[in-house]
Amino acid sequence: MSGQKPVKPSPDGLAASVQAAKTNGLPPVHLWNPPFCGDLDIKIAKDGTWSYLGSPITRFELVKLFSSILKKEDGKYYLVTPVEKVGITVEDAPFVAVDFDRDGDGKDQSLTFTTHVGDRAVAGVDHPIRIVIDPETDEPSPYILIRDNLEARIDRKSFYRLVEIGTHNDGWFGVWSGGQFFGLIPSADLS
Repeated sequence: MSGQKPVKPSPDGLAASVQAAKTNGLPPVHLWNPPFCGDLDIKIAKDGTWSYLGSPITRFELVKLFSSILKKEDGKYYLVTPVEKVGITVEDAPFVAVDFDRDGDGKDQSLTFTTHVGDRAVAGVDHPIRIVIDPETDEPSPYILIRDNLEARIDRKSFYRLVEIGTHNDGWFGVWSGGQFFGLIPSADLS
């Protein structure tokens, strides 16, 4: 025995640990590998709403803080500090891309996506866009990689805007960004 009392993880404890370790920008969660402390009843819903014990977390600053210490390992999501790692539930993707800015046109354009917590990513090699088609409804679900294996689901209005600026390339209908073409749907499937 080390003589230390075991600490039960809590949202307040996580927030205090993050504030203590905070630097400019995002914390270096990729360098943190603390022991797993158990699961915490925090859930990120498909619409990006964070909840604790079934109640929405309404303080944006707290959601933003927690989103900065989010990590995905082996398909599971964790909140990580230098001293503890707790599992949380994510219904779909941890972020929602709520808008994008377009700079340029055609093959030379760049699309910069913004998430509901303020993260920004330019679609390209390091931040690819992908589409998942629901096998039952044939509805597309578009995603963009935001950071460190964490994706944002692109919201409906932003997806419609992507379709408006889309073009055909090598048998696909999609968009260009950062010198990359991202196919949204095979051209032959458009009616």
